[in-house]
Amino acid sequence: MAVYDRWHLSHPPEGAEPCKCGRGRNKLYPSADHGTARRWQVRWRDESGRQRKKNFTEKVGDDPERHAAACDAKVNAELDADSWIDPELGKITLEAYAKQWRGGLASDPASLETVDKHLAHIYDVERTDRTKRAPGSSPIGHREMRALAKSPSAIQQWVKSLEAKGLAPGYVKAITTTLSTIFAAAIEDGRISRNPVRSKSVRLPTVPDRKVRPWTLEMVQAARAEVDRRHSSGAMVDLAAAAGLRESEVFAFAEEDIVFLGADRKILVRRQIKRIKDAEGRYQLVFALPKRGKEREVPLSDTLSLRLSEQMAKRPPVPVTLPWGRPDGKPRTFRLLFVKADGLPWYRQAFEHTWTAARAAAGAPPPPDENGRFHGLRHTFASIQLAGGADILKLAAWLGHTDPGFTLRTYAHLMPDVRDVGRRAVDDFFGAADRPSALDVPSKSGS
Repeated sequence: MAVYDRWHLSHPPEGAEPCKCGRGRNKLYPSADHGTARRWQVRWRDESGRQRKKNFTEKVGDDPERHAAACDAKVNAELDADSWIDPELGKITLEAYAKQWRGGLASDPASLETVDKHLAHIYDVERTDRTKRAPGSSPIGHREMRALAKSPSAIQQWVKSLEAKGLAPGYVKAITTTLSTIFAAAIEDGRISRNPVRSKSVRLPTVPDRKVRPWTLEMVQAARAEVDRRHSSGAMVDLAAAAGLRESEVFAFAEEDIVFLGADRKILVRRQIKRIKDAEGRYQLVFALPKRGKEREVPLSDTLSLRLSEQMAKRPPVPVTLPWGRPDGKPRTFRLLFVKADGLPWYRQAFEHTWTAARAAAGAPPPPDENGRFHGLRHTFASIQLAGGADILKLAAWLGHTDPGFTLRTYAHLMPDVRDVGRRAVDDFFGAADRPSALDVPSKSGS
């Protein structure tokens, strides 16, 4: 590699006249490009052997974008380190690359549907054309990847546009995480060299620190009574408050998931019901593994055992057949404890009206407070276990949390006060030797 002078010939023909650029004996002979813009040229061959070049107005300096010598040094170092990025590859638009990335994802349909919702905000589908855009939108989908990689400010403006649309801080973070994953993939593909989302200048909205508040026994009983009155299915509430099942897991709970007898009496959490789109864009119900594909077991208490027995005596389980995993998946049949009046399985949107009434009967807070959701019953289960001295690792397993640290962060404020336990532990360790006794106390007479 080297820096070449485009204005002058390195091997002038015989009889050529020198120009006025030279000084003294250093004669310079003009080329056909003499006097045109960008005198200095850097040339190199990429990893495939292809000739590359870039022209500059200035030769000496520290900026590889402005100075030929700096660019020459930078490219030479990158080629040696096998980290050189072909700028042509970065010319692809974010939207075009994101569609390629999305096409290569191998995930379950529900997760892909979530990704598609995030991509809609990244593509800025609200715009009507390239010049007229929806109020509050900050388009980045049509911009080149290489330009965005060098412009964290553009990413910050886009984040602000998401906030202007009224999206919740947590949802803005989720969308931005998807965008960051796309840039990370582009780096792996050698299209760009840095991820602008991770720049210190990109600040995401603060997610409010809402402490979970478990329901009282009276609230649980009121919600249970309302669900039982409407659908004779009060045990739906019991499974959440007494075993920590998620709403979608309760909908898919079957007779074969209960181990009533023996020392290892337990609940088996092996599936959930999802509502996802088929190839024609219509929503279909499917059975699927629990969240993150993780089955689990939960100890079966005597109270819950009795209530589940009563539930099955009152409303016998109903065989329900749904495809597994995806709308075109293999059909599987389970004897569900809870179904609608028409014998079809529940799903969140169908159960929402019933839960709204149950929440109101319990006096739980309305949306957007998360403690009023069906999920709030899981918090009640967690608080019961912690109050009873359950180990945080066991609780994480029962709740289906992959990271016990997340369980601890979520429920630390519900754990019993252990300060007195800590004091007693120190005292027990050092023993009575450091404690004052009657023999060590001087008498008033001074003897």
